[in-house]
Amino acid sequence: MSEARQMVHADVPRVAALEMASFTAPWKADTFEHLLDPSSGCHLLVLDDGDEGVVAYAVLWCVLDQGELANIAVAESHRGRGLGRRLLDQVMDRARQQGVESLYLEVRVSNVAAIELYRAAGFKDVGLRKKYYDKPAEDALIMVAQL
Repeated sequence: MSEARQMVHADVPRVAALEMASFTAPWKADTFEHLLDPSSGCHLLVLDDGDEGVVAYAVLWCVLDQGELANIAVAESHRGRGLGRRLLDQVMDRARQQGVESLYLEVRVSNVAAIELYRAAGFKDVGLRKKYYDKPAEDALIMVAQL
């Protein structure tokens, strides 16, 4: 599998399907289409396995010296292979290249696997957003990594 690449319009249907399979309140395909506009300030990265196409993606916003990892997902068939960490490392590299010093994210407090991944990558807990998520209602842990 090659390095992460920038998402293109042809990737949107697969990314939207991964989003639908990964989240209880998924973004729609047109949201990803909109974010592909360079004026959005968004970086959309994908990992492509060559056979199935896109098997992981991430959405990164960079504004001045701060960034936000808005979404990251790996196809269920490809989980447990280190792809999430690989993609996260590449997102963090992209953020550094954009001048980001502090990279933030929110994660469901019940998503232990993701929290462990983020902590292993250097993210620290900095706060809690009460009832941030719905379907089901749940708090979000706010984490930050200093790049």
